[in-house]
Amino acid sequence: MKQKYFNDGIVGNGKVTASFSKTGQLLRLFYGSVDYKQFIEQFDVGVKINDSAMIYLHNDINNLYNQKYIKDTNILQTEILNTYFNLQVIQTDFVPMKENILVKNYRFINQSNRDLAIHLLIYSKVLTNINNDTCGFFKNDCLIQYNHDYSLCLFSKEKPMSYQINNVSSNMMTGSIGGKDYIGMSPDSAISYDLQTIHPGEEVNLNLYVYVSDNQEKCLLNDLDTEINRIRKIDIRTEFENLDNYWKKYVKEYDKLNIEKSEIDERIKKIYKRSILLFSLLTNHETGGISAGMEVDEDKTKCGRYSYCWTRDAVFVTRAMDILGMKEEVEKFYQIFCKMTQSKSGRWQQRFYTDGKLAPCWGYQIDETASVVFGIYEHFKKYKDKTFLKNNLKMCENAIAYLQKYVDDILNQKGNFLPSYDLWEEYEGVTLYSMASIFSSYHAMIKIYKNVKTVFENNRLKVEAMNQKIKALEQGMLNVKEYCLQTFYDENKKAYVRNSDDKKMDISILGAITPFEMFSPKEKNIENTIERINMTLRTYTGGYIRYEEDGYMGGYNPWPIANLWMACYNLEIGENKKALENFEFVTKSCSEHGFLGEQVNNEAMKPAWIIGLTWSHAMYIIVLEKLKKKGLI
Repeated sequence: MKQKYFNDGIVGNGKVTASFSKTGQLLRLFYGSVDYKQFIEQFDVGVKINDSAMIYLHNDINNLYNQKYIKDTNILQTEILNTYFNLQVIQTDFVPMKENILVKNYRFINQSNRDLAIHLLIYSKVLTNINNDTCGFFKNDCLIQYNHDYSLCLFSKEKPMSYQINNVSSNMMTGSIGGKDYIGMSPDSAISYDLQTIHPGEEVNLNLYVYVSDNQEKCLLNDLDTEINRIRKIDIRTEFENLDNYWKKYVKEYDKLNIEKSEIDERIKKIYKRSILLFSLLTNHETGGISAGMEVDEDKTKCGRYSYCWTRDAVFVTRAMDILGMKEEVEKFYQIFCKMTQSKSGRWQQRFYTDGKLAPCWGYQIDETASVVFGIYEHFKKYKDKTFLKNNLKMCENAIAYLQKYVDDILNQKGNFLPSYDLWEEYEGVTLYSMASIFSSYHAMIKIYKNVKTVFENNRLKVEAMNQKIKALEQGMLNVKEYCLQTFYDENKKAYVRNSDDKKMDISILGAITPFEMFSPKEKNIENTIERINMTLRTYTGGYIRYEEDGYMGGYNPWPIANLWMACYNLEIGENKKALENFEFVTKSCSEHGFLGEQVNNEAMKPAWIIGLTWSHAMYIIVLEKLKKKGLI
């Protein structure tokens, strides 16, 4: 498939999620959940004006573009001006909250001094393979692209001028499509509409619907017509207004830091609000699973894919959600998603689809399991709800039992456990970050027991058992910390290193200080470590890379989470000016819409990979709250 590495805009409603380029081209369309399944391989929209050939709206040398979100919403608007014909096209994309449709509203405005006869053409190529064979079908004035499980339907209230099922690409550039087939074995098809002649100063509107139907719920041959006719009767203007109000109310409801009323950098407000809106888009509203980001690389040409839920990443997101008051979303993650994905052994695998099914993996990461227990207690600290602890106690105990076996295996060199991958999924072995996460999970479990004991005060045997487990965990904390002191402190460097093999400096070393609190931020050995991190990982722009000689995506790209991690450390030691510099670096690196990337291009100071990474946005919210509490912004 054509590579589409950057999603510049995202819209959705939790069940239908779509992404767009900065020129407004539809890149991806997910239906079912936020990360599965993806339908679109290629989606092109163009116009034939008078006697011209095809003019692609999203890729033409004569086009000028301006894209923005309607303020405080997930409604994306792309303005396209074709300077040759002086035709302005305003494209508005949105997904109503209660419909499985992407609405694409087009306003065509003739800004020239001559008549413009316009034909609108839409080319759609759907992903297909041997077990998911996609075909084209034209019925009820609708272009239907269907496979065994789903149907993707393109239609409007307007009657189409023509359509074509087979051999479409060969005709598209002429701006004229048509054919004899009403059904055919082709994954790409096209449909066109005659917008008639638009006189100077006049405009024409057309709503195009991209509707996805589950074939098990709606029969392709019998039920789909009824549903299409129902959608055609929807008052789209009312849907737009309702959606606009919904998202504005949503942002206002979760503006718990009162950013709107603050006199701070407008870029901070933009990132803050976009974070609130993004969390909703990439959270599975049924299970609570949180996707790391919108997919960018289905063919795995540069990475192992992103549109999955890592429990570790999601725990950072839930901390940010708690700051924003998204209590229900956080508790869904722990009480539904985590429970349904925990293995009988107590461990969580590397990553999952947000509906809870196991995603493609290449190993496991022990910090994924430790992070869940840590996150459970972090959420409790916010709301002090002992019922929440009781409901999740068994899950946490199973996780801790697994972690204790893992630690025993490591400390006594038994060799029973397969090696765990590190935080970055590259190194297999024991790392400082992973052991610090276990230390913190033990500490969290102790706190959980101490708080939940009162719920079982009439069960003496259970309380005594908890007291015994607390003693074992306290000793376990001492053992883990002693192991880390002996294993990860390098006498030659006079600093902690990420592992005992390559002994590189790594930003994740900070995890042992914040948030896991195994080491004090002002210990001499920690101060030496931070000095070495600054010497080896800080770029000339003030950004921090992940670790020495990081080669991922070309290497030497700073990561927002690295800078925000350093900001957390600097706030811990009272270096407020440095923390603000770390925070400002990330603020300056956001996209035009307020999205944060996984990485930052040093020269352009723009996202270099994965636009809209939920972990980056979560860390931004976490640091923003800390800065607000200190009165620094």
